[in-house]
Amino acid sequence: MNKTVRVWDLPIRLFHWTLALSIALGIVFVKIGGNAIQWHAYCGYVTLTLVIFRIIWGFVGSWHARFFNFVPSPKRFTDYLRGQTEGGLGHSPLGAFSVLALLLAVLIQALTGLFADDDIFFQGPLAKYVSNSKVAFLTSVHHFNQYIIFALVGLHVLAIFYYLLVKKDNLIQPMITGDKNVPANISSQAVDTMRQRLAALMILLGVGIGLYYLIR
Repeated sequence: MNKTVRVWDLPIRLFHWTLALSIALGIVFVKIGGNAIQWHAYCGYVTLTLVIFRIIWGFVGSWHARFFNFVPSPKRFTDYLRGQTEGGLGHSPLGAFSVLALLLAVLIQALTGLFADDDIFFQGPLAKYVSNSKVAFLTSVHHFNQYIIFALVGLHVLAIFYYLLVKKDNLIQPMITGDKNVPANISSQAVDTMRQRLAALMILLGVGIGLYYLIR
């Protein structure tokens, strides 16, 4: 007998899909080039706001959103790879490291974009505060890091389809509805209250306003 439990809170779900949209649009705008580069920059600002919010939420958010609860110990990670332990309700041990890698790569991309300069259409808002050599270095990191993001996103999508087609585990639906159908003996400690959602909104607004004044 199965039951439905809450796994992902609303802030995590909105973060996930908004980040995906922001990254996708950022790629589109940079490929268009020209005046669209400014919109690429806007996507970068949104992305940076989201990632900083996610880092904060990783310490104060709901159970499955917290790094302490989903980042595995070395033993649990190796046990999972050997098939000796289950993945759990939230991120599996392998998925946890995938999330951390993607967050780090996107954070690097957004931060270096603040200092990037293509010498034609765009100069990052903080580029004028560092030397030309540092601008050149951070711009090169920004260009190279995009391929790391492409690889990580590609692996993320492949993993989703692997779970869906091979393991018969739909990872997309819980990230939309927040709920997962599990055996009756499994419980979830996730909380998704209105108070928690308002707290997430205040954190997001605080980060966004802070970055706005930093960039301006």
